[in-house]
Amino acid sequence: MIMKNRTHGLDFFVPGLKHTRGKGFLLIAGPCVVESRELLFETAETIVQLAEKYHLPLVLKSSYRKANRSRLDSFTGIGDETALKILQDAGRQFEVPVITDVHSPDEAAMAASYVDVLQVPAFLSRQTDLLVACAETGKTVSVKKGQFLSPPAMRFAVEKVVASGNQKVMITERGTTFGYGDLVVDFRGIPEMQQFGVPVILDVTHSLQQPNQASGITGGIPGMIEYMARAGIAVGADGIFLETHPRPGEAKSDGLNMLPLQKLDVLLGKLVRIREVIHEL
Repeated sequence: MIMKNRTHGLDFFVPGLKHTRGKGFLLIAGPCVVESRELLFETAETIVQLAEKYHLPLVLKSSYRKANRSRLDSFTGIGDETALKILQDAGRQFEVPVITDVHSPDEAAMAASYVDVLQVPAFLSRQTDLLVACAETGKTVSVKKGQFLSPPAMRFAVEKVVASGNQKVMITERGTTFGYGDLVVDFRGIPEMQQFGVPVILDVTHSLQQPNQASGITGGIPGMIEYMARAGIAVGADGIFLETHPRPGEAKSDGLNMLPLQKLDVLLGKLVRIREVIHEL
């Protein structure tokens, strides 16, 4: 059964977090994919400094491999174990938990030996074998809400993880399919899914994707990132997930909807102020 009444703080769901006793929200941020050690460490250094500045609990994110690509010639990664080792090294050097996505049951144990949080992609959020395999690693499991699922339907994904012996589960909202090439976020879903007793995170940048483009390259609306994030914090999301890159125009994946790293400081400052106001209400 799901945990109907949430009695645990963020540090229960993600061990190793800092700054969990304040009024801040969970920040999950990093580049879309591990392109190189240099790029990940450059990005991580800035994100970690900003998390400290604003006293935000932080999970560093990046994919070790991109399995869901429209075109065969799309960049998928630099090698699974190479990328996972870079993620592990970054987590250790900056002393923050690390999250990456897994795509099949046999990947769960492998990835779990390098990272702290396993993410189940939205398209795979109903895959029972994958959810169970992630749960059985004992690591935190973050399940992205399928673009095709209603918020109430996500209770079953949570139940699969909990029934498999793991209560460290989170849900990430990332929009709902709207036509063939757009997504919308129904912000009612955030408090609805929080009723399951688990943290609910808003994936800001993926919610602004424009998939299924004729070019075979997913588009995005990066100019709306701030507005989406502000709305998520205002409605009470437990955290914000966003992809950021020092040079999005050079990114090998999802460059069209990532936040330029140099804009992250101003954005976080605004979100922290909104969060403070919400806590005062």
